[in-house]
Amino acid sequence: MRNRITTTIVAILAFVLLQVPAFAQSTAAEQEPVMRSNNKIYVVLAVCLTILIGLFLYLFSVERKISKLEQ
Repeated sequence: MRNRITTTIVAILAFVLLQVPAFAQSTAAEQEPVMRSNNKIYVVLAVCLTILIGLFLYLFSVERKISKLEQ
C-alpha cells in the first residue's frame, strides 16, 4: 500500500514538473523582467513554496495516520 502511494505521488510530481516548462515558455519570458523589477517574483516563489511545503506536510501526516490505522 505504501509503495502504491509513493508511486502515485512521484507520478503526480513528474507530470506537474514536466508541464511547468511547457507553460512557462510563452508567458514567463514576457513577464519575468516586469516581475523582477518590482520584486514580485520573490513573492510568487514564496507563495508557491509555501503551498508545496504545506501539501507535503499534509501528505506525510495522512500517511502516518493511515499506517497507524493499518497496524
